[in-house]
Amino acid sequence: MNPKRVLEAYGLEPRKSLGQNFLHDPNVLEKIAASAELTPLSTVLEIGAGTGALTDVLARHAGRVIALELDARLEPILRERLRDYDNVQLVFADVLETDIAALLGSEDYVVVANVPYYITSAIIRHLLESTNRPRRLVMTVQLEVAERIVARPGDMSLLAVSVQYYMRPKIVMRLNPAVFYPRPDVTSAVIRLDAPAEPPVQVPDEASFFAVVRAGFSQKRKQLKNTLATGLRLSNEQALTLLERAGIDPRRRAETLSLDEWAALTRAFVSV
Repeated sequence: MNPKRVLEAYGLEPRKSLGQNFLHDPNVLEKIAASAELTPLSTVLEIGAGTGALTDVLARHAGRVIALELDARLEPILRERLRDYDNVQLVFADVLETDIAALLGSEDYVVVANVPYYITSAIIRHLLESTNRPRRLVMTVQLEVAERIVARPGDMSLLAVSVQYYMRPKIVMRLNPAVFYPRPDVTSAVIRLDAPAEPPVQVPDEASFFAVVRAGFSQKRKQLKNTLATGLRLSNEQALTLLERAGIDPRRRAETLSLDEWAALTRAFVSV
């Protein structure tokens, strides 16, 4: 079902202010659902239901779909399109203002999302900081963001470290702009994040870990001895001692560190 025609039938147009780009290619929609590995027992939290094209596919594969949509103008479209499904719950709300744990309780769930690219990082952070994190996340994102998330030491960022601490990421596929209406000006990708059975690294506590990581990335292209001193409010001597205890060259930069090295730095910081 062509989203342009659907919107026109209701006298609507995509809102640039909401970053709306509606996925409509049937093959892509099926591949996204397949990458989520849904079963009749799966609960899916869909973020950005749009005109219901992906919701329709998810409802055929999952046992339960909770579809979040910010734009209340789309409610009549969604209710009409999904009227034959009794396993779909529509929620018109901003995901960033939604208490995920309150919505899903302790239920195991998978997130599938096609969201405005300008809030991708904020949505990922909101989901991963929830007391009930998703088991799997399948998202349509800007290709540049996807590549940042799956980066390896040498190209790491605060986003990459944060996501990889909680999840195992991989890029599922690239998307041609033609599969969206309207066409975005950037190349897109579908990324999948899976929660590991065990944390990838052991740290004394998450708050200290992220305090150290944020400090390390607080100043671009600066050496760790400087960023840690400034970000953690340490003397230069204390910062050097911290790095020495962790076995890390103080001249290195944050983007070169692995998760194991950030964990070692955190343990050294907590013991100072």
